[in-house]
Amino acid sequence: MEWEIKGGSMPAVEIYLEPGEAIDCEAGAMIWMNRNMFMQTKAGGVGKMFGRMFSGESLFTNQYTAVDGHGMITLGSCFPGNIMAVEIQPGRELICQKSAYLASTPGVSMSVAFQKKITGGFFGGEGFIMQKISGQGIVFLEIDGSAITYDLAPGEQMIIDTGHLAIMEGTCTMSVERAGQGIKNLAFGGEGLFNTVVTGPGRITLQTMPKSALVASLSSLMPKS
Repeated sequence: MEWEIKGGSMPAVEIYLEPGEAIDCEAGAMIWMNRNMFMQTKAGGVGKMFGRMFSGESLFTNQYTAVDGHGMITLGSCFPGNIMAVEIQPGRELICQKSAYLASTPGVSMSVAFQKKITGGFFGGEGFIMQKISGQGIVFLEIDGSAITYDLAPGEQMIIDTGHLAIMEGTCTMSVERAGQGIKNLAFGGEGLFNTVVTGPGRITLQTMPKSALVASLSSLMPKS
């Protein structure tokens, strides 16, 4: 399998498959393909269906297989930003924001990742339920806005504003802390009440424009009735 990510701020990934190769993807992700692609819709059992629902994905996935020759399929992002291709290996799982999953090779699986600290989910802005990507293969993930990656050393921390954490390796841990000290900082600092704190070791990917921030910015420009 080969692929190429195209399209600038409205990205798509064009995937080229050998005969018999397959790619799993979110329902509705396909935007064009050649005649050699065969589609099969999968549920994966009741447990996996509910897991996908709680982690922000559709209940079903589609698997496209190249038949009668080489296949080509293009999958599109649902939001302005980036598509990242990440290699998954046993023991190197990823924890991602809800709705990050776009597509993967059949050896990759997506499940629910619950935050161990409830405060991290309720106040950190990243959600009590996130996506856990594991297995072996390639996964394509959607990033809101531009993607910026850091490698954290053991014990090194990054303080992140609400919604800007897109991906972290499973070796990282997440918690929350109050944003600033004192009443004036909390009320007028403009940074919200809490920040997300990610502690290494591991790689993290941050996003510059989460959906929630874009929606809030556009809502402020809408005429009030």
